[in-house]
Amino acid sequence: MIEQANRGPAEPADETSTPVRPGRRRSEESRRAILTAAYELLDEAGYARLTVEGIAARAGTGKQTVYRWWPGKADVLLEALTAHARQHIPLPDTGDHAADLHAFLAATFAAATPPTGDALRALMAEAQIDPAFGERFRDTLLNPRREALGTLLARAHAADALAPQLTPATAVDLAFGLLWYRLLATREPLDDRLAALLTSTLLRA
Repeated sequence: MIEQANRGPAEPADETSTPVRPGRRRSEESRRAILTAAYELLDEAGYARLTVEGIAARAGTGKQTVYRWWPGKADVLLEALTAHARQHIPLPDTGDHAADLHAFLAATFAAATPPTGDALRALMAEAQIDPAFGERFRDTLLNPRREALGTLLARAHAADALAPQLTPATAVDLAFGLLWYRLLATREPLDDRLAALLTSTLLRA
């Protein structure tokens, strides 16, 4: 899929991994191969048919290597989606608050389309039934995404560009609330037109 909108700058440049089980230090090459394999298989087969065995086979490693570093397929996919979000969703700072916000929202919505959207729904469901995974889900994906958007909205607020009835935290709630409502409930499109409408809603005319 988010609290603390204006707690500080966006997430650090170095990647944050989900907690791993004790064992030998993972190699960066193997880690990237496993994450890439998980994302490729998600695209090809969907979350329901994604397995640790399949991920390991595609990555050219053993399933015990995967289990040594992640509790299961949900955590592998969580880290893969987090890396994907950091790679494809910009955090611009051009001085044009509307353009920066629109770019962030449009990229966020684009990143939530299939197959990623299906995975986000599955991970959100998993987070509701497994409290430990739910905490990792919030810490690894939801909160950093919220903080990134909060950074943009805090800049707009400081420049008196945020809609006067909103605080940055509430604006983040509105943006991600809309995202998750469409993902989980209505399945209505998440597109550039919606990003433009939301940008104009959150900022001063």
